[in-house]
Amino acid sequence: MVSILQENSQRMLRRAIGLINLGIFTILLLIGSALNAVAAQSEIQTSPAVSAQLVFAQDGIASGAGTLSGGLVLDLQPGWKTYWRSPGEVGVPPQFNWEGSSTLTDVRQLWPAPKRFTAFGIENFGYETRVVFPLEFTLDRPGAGATFELELDLLVCSDICVPEKVNLSHSLPEGGGLDAVSARIIAEALAQVPAQEMPREILSTKAYIDPGQTELIAALTASKPFEKSDLFPEFGAGTAFGKPEIRMSNGGKSLWARFPINGVGPVPAPLSLTVTDQMHGAFTVQPERLAAPPVEPYTLSSQGGAIGALAWFALAALLGGLILNVMPCVLPVLAIKVSSLATSSGQTKDRIRAGLLATTLGVMLFMWLLAGSLITLKYIGVTVGWGIQFQNPLFLILLITILMVFIGNLFGAFEITLPSSLQTRMGRAGGSTHFGDVFTGFFAAMLATPCSAPFLGTAVAFALTGRSIDIAVVFTALGLGLALPYLIIALRPGLATALPKPGPWMVLVRRIMALLLVGTVAWLAWVMVGVAGTKATAVTVLAGVIIVALLASGRKYGRGPVFATLPALALTLVVVPTLLPSDAEMSLED
Repeated sequence: MVSILQENSQRMLRRAIGLINLGIFTILLLIGSALNAVAAQSEIQTSPAVSAQLVFAQDGIASGAGTLSGGLVLDLQPGWKTYWRSPGEVGVPPQFNWEGSSTLTDVRQLWPAPKRFTAFGIENFGYETRVVFPLEFTLDRPGAGATFELELDLLVCSDICVPEKVNLSHSLPEGGGLDAVSARIIAEALAQVPAQEMPREILSTKAYIDPGQTELIAALTASKPFEKSDLFPEFGAGTAFGKPEIRMSNGGKSLWARFPINGVGPVPAPLSLTVTDQMHGAFTVQPERLAAPPVEPYTLSSQGGAIGALAWFALAALLGGLILNVMPCVLPVLAIKVSSLATSSGQTKDRIRAGLLATTLGVMLFMWLLAGSLITLKYIGVTVGWGIQFQNPLFLILLITILMVFIGNLFGAFEITLPSSLQTRMGRAGGSTHFGDVFTGFFAAMLATPCSAPFLGTAVAFALTGRSIDIAVVFTALGLGLALPYLIIALRPGLATALPKPGPWMVLVRRIMALLLVGTVAWLAWVMVGVAGTKATAVTVLAGVIIVALLASGRKYGRGPVFATLPALALTLVVVPTLLPSDAEMSLED
């Protein structure tokens, strides 16, 4: 009996040991498979807007292989977009640099079909959510291991545009096999690349560009109807096309499209059209060039419709301008104006009304000046945008410095006052001029432009891609919306006397406004780090602090420190651009 029990115990022990060995072998096999999967993908580089990774169809270079398939995966955060090879009216396409790689003789990068989207009110072509760029590598030593070094310059846009610098590196050894996960990602991306020839169902593609190069008209015919079509023309780097007008006829089998040409690049290339269509797929062709424009399939009786559209966009601009009054860019100015009204109990209603109407005039003067400038720029062929100024370091330097001065003022470090001689001539008590009120409105409108993109993209897009009258009407409506609070009180001056009496609440309001501006400056500094680098941003903020300190010292030391603020600002504008980092330095910072 004892021997039987011992034999059973030994049998159970051997079985347990066998199960343990099998488990260990399975775990090692899974670890090996996981390592193989990782070996076909680079590390992921992430930023607040986008994450990037290189993937390869194989986890090593097969014996004798002279080419290799790969892909660049970009995962964009919600609301962020990047650009196609032809970005549209504004923008910058991704720039690929493989110079740091070893054993590569060529890299062919393919572009998936783009989507049309609006950024800052401008028509652009690009990608959102996720895009995978297929890559074809040619190796100079077939079968040998290779190192892939990518330096990618990428512009990503949401309510603002932020340049990103992506640096990815990965090495593949000799040997290895197919990586199923990466191969599937690459195959799906290749399916999104437009075909380089017309589908059989497409019978013709023709195009006409007028002698002045102000518009492109394209005409396509097919044996089957087009469905949910879009067209993306290319005519050389720097050429910008506006939003197309697309018409269908012949049961949907004929497509006619007209594009405004907003600017032509210095070296036009052969015209090409990339077409995306739910029925016919995506394809890129060079259309037959026509000597005369193709006949319009039908005439639009849309004069009333155009006026109706203008009215709707003007209403959107009016409401958007009203909303701007509670944005951090404008709210401090409005709060200061309200505070001044709270202390105006000694003034007559006519005096209060005249001051508010003067403030409204200041707002409108800025908007009309801006509209006139945009009309002039469009007339001479310059592509105009709304919000793209955030890519300009000098613009960011000025904006950060101005807002830091406002922060110091709202925290009570100093007061911004006019010289006593001007105060005597322009003072509210007994004076006959309202120059100060006009300047308040002008400055409020100027500060509104950085905050306008989230609310006014559609209305401004309509204006900038339309006629001069569209620009004038939309920007006039925008100014009226921004000035609406002043107009309301001007119509009912008694509201000014109903405001709370001056007291501690005004100090609290000023502090709240200052804190809002601190957040705005922090956001702008983050944007500037991406545009100009850490050093330039740090020097800009330091210069702002110095300027605020000089203004604050004016109370004790007189006007000398105050006059020194202008040279300090000028020195900042000269010094900071010299600190803009090179590409290599930006890579180190990333």
